[in-house]
Amino acid sequence: MTNHEKLLENGQKWVKDTTDKYMLISTLITTVLFAAAFATPETNNDSNIVRLKGYVLVFTIFDGLGLFFSVAATLLFLAILTSPYELLDFLDSLPKKIIMGLFSLFLSLVCMLMAFAATLTLVLDKTMEQVLIPIILLTSFPLTLFGVLQHPLLFQMMKSTYGPSIFPRAIGSEA
Repeated sequence: MTNHEKLLENGQKWVKDTTDKYMLISTLITTVLFAAAFATPETNNDSNIVRLKGYVLVFTIFDGLGLFFSVAATLLFLAILTSPYELLDFLDSLPKKIIMGLFSLFLSLVCMLMAFAATLTLVLDKTMEQVLIPIILLTSFPLTLFGVLQHPLLFQMMKSTYGPSIFPRAIGSEA
C-alpha cells in the first residue's frame, strides 16, 4: 500500500508542477492576445473606426480565436490545479483535462502566430515583399517545436486514456 501512496504523491507533484507551467504560458498568451485586440492594425484614429477588410479581418479573427483558446486552456489548467487529486482522477478526469488543455494551448499558439503573420503582411506590404515569405515560414517554427516536444506526452496520455484498459470491465456495466 505504501508503494501506491508514493506513486500517488509523485503523480500529484508532477501534475501540479506541469499544469502550473502550462497555465503560466496560456496566461501569457491570453495577455498578449488581449492587448493585441486593442492595437488592431490600420485603425482610423479620427473616428475610431476599424476597417475589417483583408488582412485586418484575418488578424481580428485569429486574434479572437486565439484569445478564446488561450482562455479555455487557462481555465482547464486551473481546473486541474484545483482538482482533489484522488486516485481515480488519475485514470480519467485529469488526463482528459490535460489533453484538452494541451490542444487548446496549441490552437491558441496557432491562432496567435496566424494573427502575427497577418499583421506582418500588413506592415511590410509591398515594400519588403522578398522577406515576407521567409519570415512567415519562420513563424511556423515555434509550432513545430511545440508539437515535436509535447507529442510524446500527448501521445502517451491519449494512449493510456483512450486506448485499451488494463482493468477488466465489470460484467453488465456500460461505463
